Amino acid sequence: MQDAWQHFDAEPDPGPPYGERFPARMPDGSFLHLPIRPIGVAGLIANQASFPVIHALVGWMAEAARKLEPEVVLGLPTLGHVFAPLLAERLGHPNWVAAGYSRKFWYEEALSVPIRSVTTVAERRVWLDPRTLPRLEGRRVLLVDDVISSGSSALAGLALLAAAGIRPVGLCVAMIQTRRWQPEWPADIPVECVCETPRLERREGGWFPA
Repeated sequence: MQDAWQHFDAEPDPGPPYGERFPARMPDGSFLHLPIRPIGVAGLIANQASFPVIHALVGWMAEAARKLEPEVVLGLPTLGHVFAPLLAERLGHPNWVAAGYSRKFWYEEALSVPIRSVTTVAERRVWLDPRTLPRLEGRRVLLVDDVISSGSSALAGLALLAAAGIRPVGLCVAMIQTRRWQPEWPADIPVECVCETPRLERREGGWFPA
């Protein structure tokens, strides 16, 4: 699907059943048609999206996150890095903090946690540069990622911040991708998003919301 994530549409594809795409409704009433993955979710690959789509999503993320009064944004790798710096800028922050998969020689083992996502087979570790701690300590930290699906990446982000003695004011994502994450998510940490897509299942005729 060469046009995936490149533009918004005024009208949704008819359905259910859906064919290859699921119409995710945006706050302004437009639709972003997302490819349906074989595992039964609508996918968003942020680093393949057009600039207009990314900037629109960031604008809506900022509207959703502003009520949390964040003072600093921490972005999760990898696709959370597409949104985090632009969101921090939109919120009026002078900079942002990037967690990452690569370990520099001055990084400390204590500021890392294992992480696994639904789109990655191998487990790896996510790291926090100790030199960024002064930006985070005593501040209202907003955790940012592209989507939340199983919740494993976001929970790793919480664990990473906890290793630094920080409890974030919330998580902000472009899309909530099903509600599988909800049972394990802390009730005191709000999750803000632009849009939400359901779990889908294949039946005769196409894809249906499960």
